[in-house]
Amino acid sequence: MPLLIQNGEIITADSRTRADILVEGETISRIGTKLEAPPGTEVIDAAGKYVFPGFIDPHVHIYLPFMATYAKDTQETASIAALVGGTTTWIEMCCPSRVDDALESYRLWKSKAEGNGACDYSFHMSVTKFDDQTEGQLREIVADGIGSFKIFLAYKNFFGVDDGEMYRTLTLARKLGVIVTAHCENAELVARLQQELIAQGKTGPEWHEPSRPESVEAEGTHRFSTFLAATGAAGYVVHLSCEPALRTATRAKESGTKLWVESVIPHFMLDKSYAERPGVEGMKHVMSPPLRDKRNHKILWDALAAGLIDTVGTDHCPFDTSQKLLGRDTFTQIPNGIPGVEERVNLLYTYGVSRGGLDIHRFVDAASTKPAKLFGLFPRKGTIAVGSDADLVVYDPAYRGVISARAQHVNNDYNGFEGMEIDGRPSVVTVRGKVQVRDGKFVGDRRHGQFLKREPNHFQ
Repeated sequence: MPLLIQNGEIITADSRTRADILVEGETISRIGTKLEAPPGTEVIDAAGKYVFPGFIDPHVHIYLPFMATYAKDTQETASIAALVGGTTTWIEMCCPSRVDDALESYRLWKSKAEGNGACDYSFHMSVTKFDDQTEGQLREIVADGIGSFKIFLAYKNFFGVDDGEMYRTLTLARKLGVIVTAHCENAELVARLQQELIAQGKTGPEWHEPSRPESVEAEGTHRFSTFLAATGAAGYVVHLSCEPALRTATRAKESGTKLWVESVIPHFMLDKSYAERPGVEGMKHVMSPPLRDKRNHKILWDALAAGLIDTVGTDHCPFDTSQKLLGRDTFTQIPNGIPGVEERVNLLYTYGVSRGGLDIHRFVDAASTKPAKLFGLFPRKGTIAVGSDADLVVYDPAYRGVISARAQHVNNDYNGFEGMEIDGRPSVVTVRGKVQVRDGKFVGDRRHGQFLKREPNHFQ
């Protein structure tokens, strides 16, 4: 059935206009004023609302074996939550451990997603070791439609790679035109600091942040950017959280290193005092990099506005209360992560655009267009144009609400943003022309999600 969205204000990363959008099949067929609806067309009146391109979360964990447990969401629950929050596409981290086979793991992650979710998806392929088999396996994975890798400079002996493995990964990535995303810390320093704190009896969640301080993140960011410059590869820092790491990344960018920066919504909205709450309340807010001193909030918002931070993701990684309590005896056993895929767009709009002065085009760029361009999805995704996928978010800026775990769609028993006000929410959300959400409720097809093959797009 054709779909016609009338009377809305279409806002992309670089344009703003009042026009109608005609969708035929899965793509946008016409954009103009006073478009006529073909017979049988469903008409949506978007008067008084914005129409955004579907938002893209470049950093989620759905299936994830980690720290003696598994992330709580399924493809179904997380994709419904994403869509209710305006995210129509995500890129999931495929994260085998060092003892796992990379190709088998990729096939496993892909099988978990195929036919089981409501939004479109792709993967970043984590390289957690580099042995004699790795290059051939990665080439096969890239040929299957994966245009990005992930490395960890943290989680020693589990996900983390050493400097030699990082060099080999980046060298291969440059040859293949693949961008490499990186968790930037220093695994050795974290391990040593953790040991020292525990030996002193400092075992509560409030000691998680001191075990991986801002200097450790800055060091990892510097090391990654140094290796990027040496190899000529393209890189992307994930979940940057603090001023020292931002300064390091900015210097690398200014020197000509091919580097882009992501921050995630918890680091804009929450600070380390949340993880300093006693008992499980603090454990709920343990993530890595940790929540930081509140002074970093303005720095991150200003950097986002200036384009020094390129994208805003979530690092969505839900563990419920019982899972967090695995760390009741020591903070090193608390599963790291927090949900956010449902809240990201509304929080970014509310505290950026509505209340913070963030340019609305920069908002669209950071949450949709730039991820699409960096990860080989543009112009199919990330914009509103004839021929693009009809991933559309009709957004009601007049809506007022409060975030609560009682109303959320993720498979988790708490919400890290509990009680925060929001100005606006998606009114209608479509994925490839199919209406999936109306007025905060999922009304669509739970199996509509499609794997997105991506061509590497970072050749020299």
